[in-house]
Amino acid sequence: MEKQKNSKNLALKLTESAIMVALATILSFIKLFEFPYGGSLTLASMLPILLIAMRYGAPWGIFTGFVYGAVQFALGSTVLSYVTGALSVAAVIVLDYVLAFALVGLGGFTRNMNNKRSALVIGAFIAGFARFICHFVSGITVWAGFSIPTVGAVRYSLAYNATYMLPETLVLIAAAYYIASFIDVTAPKISFVKKKSESKIAVVFKIIAGAVLSAGFLFDIYKVFSLLQDPDTGDFDITQISNVNWILVCIVTGAAVVIALASVLIGKAISGKTKNQ
Repeated sequence: MEKQKNSKNLALKLTESAIMVALATILSFIKLFEFPYGGSLTLASMLPILLIAMRYGAPWGIFTGFVYGAVQFALGSTVLSYVTGALSVAAVIVLDYVLAFALVGLGGFTRNMNNKRSALVIGAFIAGFARFICHFVSGITVWAGFSIPTVGAVRYSLAYNATYMLPETLVLIAAAYYIASFIDVTAPKISFVKKKSESKIAVVFKIIAGAVLSAGFLFDIYKVFSLLQDPDTGDFDITQISNVNWILVCIVTGAAVVIALASVLIGKAISGKTKNQ
């Protein structure tokens, strides 16, 4: 009986992991913007791997991330045409694909924290940072002399990989925060977070508020980070931040906050009237 139960649990873990790898792959194709010399901002493509790590722990998350990394390599293996030598090819496969995505599973180390929202948010930061380190090491070893200058490779790799990994991590953290507001993924059966009794109308308006804030957040990231990589040379150039249309960014941010706040208040007002009737 115990053996049968363990087999069912393993089958469930494998099924959930396969679904999450597929979902992560789909999200990786949804690129909010792409830099001309490599790197892109996806729609929180690391989130499914992080969720599996939070459900079953870091070791299982690392295994799932390893599989996802292999899939990503199979889809983007043309990058190997830019490197020469067996050692360089192996380093690219390991650092930029297999290990980079496997370490996303490290986010699962926070799963036992009492505050599940903080656990998922901190786990998201760990996942993004771990992947960034892999790309950084790859930059100062394999890519130095190719897409990254040999002179000042450490500084360049740090800045270059930050141009896309920083916004990618910010989007992951925002998505993790939002998910954790509604769902406890660490429970044996995924369940909604228990909150004070709210009407369906209030919940709908809160979801609208979250969607509006997310849209404004993504717009700001695009407007800022898309300018930090020179389109002609691929060089990271922080001085380009002065070319950001800050007036537009402020207007969009302010509008998103006002609309989100108004949505929450309208939802509460409608919910209150419904209760009083």
